[in-house]
Amino acid sequence: MATAKQETAAKKTAAKETKAGTGIHAPVQPSPELGAIVGNDRLPRSEVISKVWAYIKGNDLQNPENKREILADENLKKVFGRDKVTMFEMNKYISQHVKA
Repeated sequence: MATAKQETAAKKTAAKETKAGTGIHAPVQPSPELGAIVGNDRLPRSEVISKVWAYIKGNDLQNPENKREILADENLKKVFGRDKVTMFEMNKYISQHVKA
């Protein structure tokens, strides 16, 4: 017979497995334009956002006077369709470049 600890561990494992394939953890396919920044492999949406932020910071694309504003280079212009966006708008444009 399973102990209470074993049952709790089994429930946590089942919950993690359920979460792993849904929401922000669901793997998505980046468009070719977004793939130039994050790679072309399927990856969780959360990792897409992390890689975009790493790209922005690595290429010093935040407005130094207003860190909430992102100044797009040629690659990001293809994703955002604009020269600059706020960090709050960024997810809206990225979501147009991923498929479930």
